[in-house]
Amino acid sequence: MYLTQNPVLQHELLANLRRPRAFLLLFAYVALLGGVVLLAWPQERVLDMAQPQAAKRLVGLFFLGQYLLASLMAPSFAAGAITGEKERLSLEQLLASPMRPGAIVFGKLLASLTHLAVLMISSLPIVMLCLPLGGVSPYEVLGAYVAMTSSVALFGMISLWASSYFGRTVSALVVSYLMILPLALVGVTVWNTLERLGPLRLTIATTVVPVACFAGCVVLWEAARRRLLYPPDLGAGGQDAIDLETEGEDAVGLYIDRDAFPDKLFAPPKRTDFLPEGANPIYDKEMRSEIFSGGTLMLRVVIQISMVLAIPLMAWGLYLQPQHAPWYIAYVLLFNMLCGPVFSAGSVASERERQTLDLLLTTLITPWQILWGKLLAGLRVSTVLTSFLMWPVLLACLMPLYWTESAWNLVTMAGYFLIVALSCVTTSLTGLLCSTLYSKTSTSLMATYLAIITLYLAPLAARYFADTFYQGTAAAGLVTAAGAVSPFIAAFALPLDIESSGSAGQVAGQPVLFFAHCVWAVAYNLALLGLLVWLFKARWRVAD
Repeated sequence: MYLTQNPVLQHELLANLRRPRAFLLLFAYVALLGGVVLLAWPQERVLDMAQPQAAKRLVGLFFLGQYLLASLMAPSFAAGAITGEKERLSLEQLLASPMRPGAIVFGKLLASLTHLAVLMISSLPIVMLCLPLGGVSPYEVLGAYVAMTSSVALFGMISLWASSYFGRTVSALVVSYLMILPLALVGVTVWNTLERLGPLRLTIATTVVPVACFAGCVVLWEAARRRLLYPPDLGAGGQDAIDLETEGEDAVGLYIDRDAFPDKLFAPPKRTDFLPEGANPIYDKEMRSEIFSGGTLMLRVVIQISMVLAIPLMAWGLYLQPQHAPWYIAYVLLFNMLCGPVFSAGSVASERERQTLDLLLTTLITPWQILWGKLLAGLRVSTVLTSFLMWPVLLACLMPLYWTESAWNLVTMAGYFLIVALSCVTTSLTGLLCSTLYSKTSTSLMATYLAIITLYLAPLAARYFADTFYQGTAAAGLVTAAGAVSPFIAAFALPLDIESSGSAGQVAGQPVLFFAHCVWAVAYNLALLGLLVWLFKARWRVAD
């Protein structure tokens, strides 16, 4: 029942692999990896096989890109496996069948990983083309694939575990990414660190990594199986409103008190009096009833995980080695990338899913009020949560270490705040636009993530690629100029003049990239705002 006679596995495989998007994704995946290899292919007519550094860089870049792509795609396949059943109100029928909960979890997991396996196997011919260049043995390729396959399997199980604990796909996606991205970055760091220890890295990749990932999968599989065996949210369908006071009685760890500061900044208490004259009813509804109607479990998990990850990075990047302050700002931007779109990507799409959008558009509330109410509510929650990670930066500004060396350091810190503020606006506006265009919240969120990743991370990847293979050429200079689109590059472009532990920590920076990013971000957000105003100006454009 687990493998050969598993109807869940058979149904998921037939439903997923026969869809047109499966073939489009396969084409895009292979085309992207093939394009990277083609652009990075050595241009010399004669290759020095005794020093195959170019071939090593090429294969390393290929596996790095494939590993990060597979890690980012794993939650998109597995995070909605069980929450999708809840949202379609079909989980009860599935649990009432003769199938065991363990077989259901195993079928969902294997179906999700099969699609990723097809993508990774399809890349084998590309990497085989690189082997004749020398520098990389088939055993290293085998070890890389074993480690990558094991890691992706663990990431898929993490996403499926989150899918069993949350009622909505959006919540499962956010928590999955927040848990997977740190693990993926640790994996990349360890792999690159052990590059000079070839035999040791190969041994760890083929023994330690698979065993550790398998153990993690077993633990999470058991937790998901028990969750389905005694489901506390049976019948909710991910749509029932949850009383936050009742939820707080059973909360473990962080507790959100809507009447206390600073919790009321992002989760104000429910209104017990009449709405003031001239107030925006959409904004009031979104803030007090809509955003957290499904409970605060996702929010509490996100806050606790982000704070735990921030503490060591904050201590290292802001206080012990302050010349590395941009790395902490990069972490804050990454957090905003994950959590910022969540509160805007479902603002309009959720109305369509509940079939209440048409009713809302026929009321006396103007489209202008609907637009600003939805936008400001999501922006407020996103900004407040992100600012929780920025207060250590404000505290660092009070340290003499930053302003005694050079007064311009305080200007740099102000630039960090401006970059993060623009990022909050960008993620919220992008999420609201996708929510207006798409009919499902999960689809809207994935489209938002794709747009944000393209804007924020694609310039980073292009700059790393150009510096590695086209250093000193006109193409590298063009890529550097285009990198101003990314706030990560803008944060690292700001200068710092700090001396720590007797060693100079001066960072010259490229302020022109910072100003270029600010101009681009303002222009991009104004364009999105103009498009949203045009869409909401006529009610029929956003109707079902």
